[in-house]
Amino acid sequence: MHSIRKDMQEFHEQLRNGAIQRAYRALLSYMMELRIHFKNKYPDSSVSALYQGYMDMTYFAVSPPSLKQRDLKIAIVFNYEAFRFEAWLSGRNRDVNRKYWETFKDRKWPAYRVVTPAKGVDSIVECDLAQGFDLSDSDALTASIETGTNTFIKDIEGILT
Repeated sequence: MHSIRKDMQEFHEQLRNGAIQRAYRALLSYMMELRIHFKNKYPDSSVSALYQGYMDMTYFAVSPPSLKQRDLKIAIVFNYEAFRFEAWLSGRNRDVNRKYWETFKDRKWPAYRVVTPAKGVDSIVECDLAQGFDLSDSDALTASIETGTNTFIKDIEGILT
């Protein structure tokens, strides 16, 4: 049986050695730098604030004009469970998600996942950007995420036009 008391004891024990705090700070610092990179490099796109999450996901959204006019955005996500960076196509709300899910649901893309709408699901299409990454080489990681995100955006725009 699940015990919150045991979970809290384990959490406290893990926090004592300090690795979780150091890693979390490094990850959030990197995500803030990545957000600023996108904001500065793509001034025509709207870039949201950073959502830190509950150690499930940390993300910010980038909305190029071509997607924003359709109430769509690209979330650049760090997925804690999968432990990777991802890009998610997402709508302004659940109705927009469902509408565009209808557009994408029959697409067969080897590199992308079309996600079935459900409670708690925020994405329409997902793309893996970086797994097995090295935060100490942030320039290479940023270049990889940027390239993958731009390819994802172009592929999505290609379907919508």
